[in-house]
Amino acid sequence: MSTVLVLGFDPHAVPGMDGDGLRAVLDAELARFAEYGIDAAMTLVAPDETAEPAITAALSECGWDVVVIGGGIRKPEPALPFFESVVNLVRRHAPEAAIAFNTSGADSVEAARRWLE
Repeated sequence: MSTVLVLGFDPHAVPGMDGDGLRAVLDAELARFAEYGIDAAMTLVAPDETAEPAITAALSECGWDVVVIGGGIRKPEPALPFFESVVNLVRRHAPEAAIAFNTSGADSVEAARRWLE
């Protein structure tokens, strides 16, 4: 069974986001992985000093086939240094994993499948 880790910001930790609504979308997307026989996990972090240890721990849990880095981490220009840090954490702690990017919280399955097929 293929393994996928989805990394993103905790929507409850980002000001101005509908935390409950976005979390429901993310949870539904995580459940959708099972429809494709993919074992998936999600690590959601606050944009602060707790993020790096949480991401490192998640990356070290198993030999991930794909790591999907969410748009909330990638897209806002002020998050660029954080995004760079996440990419380098993946490179360091999951060097065999493909890196994929979703366009929203609802297409992580498609992002991962591009690298699994």
